[in-house]
Amino acid sequence: MKSFRPIAALLGVVLLASCDKNAAQSISSPIAGSAVKFFNFGVGSPTVNFYANDQKLSAVSSTSCSSSVTGATSDTTCLSGGKESKSGTAYGVAANGGGLYASAAPGTYTLSARITTAVDSGVAIASTPATLADGKFYSYYLSGPYSSSAKSVDAFMVEDPIPTVDYRGAYVRFVNASSNSQPMVLTAKDPTSGLEAVISTVVSYKSASSFLLIPPGIFDLSTYVAGSATSVISRTGVSFSAGRVYTVSAYGDITATTGTAKPNLDNTANR
Repeated sequence: MKSFRPIAALLGVVLLASCDKNAAQSISSPIAGSAVKFFNFGVGSPTVNFYANDQKLSAVSSTSCSSSVTGATSDTTCLSGGKESKSGTAYGVAANGGGLYASAAPGTYTLSARITTAVDSGVAIASTPATLADGKFYSYYLSGPYSSSAKSVDAFMVEDPIPTVDYRGAYVRFVNASSNSQPMVLTAKDPTSGLEAVISTVVSYKSASSFLLIPPGIFDLSTYVAGSATSVISRTGVSFSAGRVYTVSAYGDITATTGTAKPNLDNTANR
């Protein structure tokens, strides 16, 4: 595989500079409580709602209910089901949409995903013990193949250490939610210049890289197994905006070549 030079050298120097009077406020954690984002990346899984113990934390409408910055709940009906989506969260979707987190009081929980369809309604297909710390963000993933006979799917949680706002570029990290993949790195290529650079460390299944500041723009993304020049998963035309924070997640069956199980790269904003 070709050798990649540092991302700043390859993709250019960001043009926006900050000054003291316009400095962004540091808002790298919720004002109070904990915040969780949910992803249904279990291959073949049914639509689900997500819960912390018996408190529903997903399935809100498109109306903004929780602050994308603080995680604070601005509308109590979002947690009581008053704005519930009747269809649940389908495979390949982030439950609360881009930038939105659900709020929960700090503490120890069982995070679960429960079927929303008429058949098996309310059955938990994943249950994961989790401790949510005050002032922190998390992402909870359904992953791996769904077993229709056992009504179960794999799941894991990673912490989202949201960086301080920086308008010089966009922060990006990589999460590997593809259960049968080898550890991979994520690269970004400028489609105009053709220059490509690694933007993550080698990330194994159920793991996340650190957030890296890159210049804003539109890039073609690819993953590679360490030491290989052959792209494993790719996606073109992905936008990263200055001042935003993004997670790129690999999911799907790495051996599939067609259909919904085919591996894919999701790009969801954390802020």
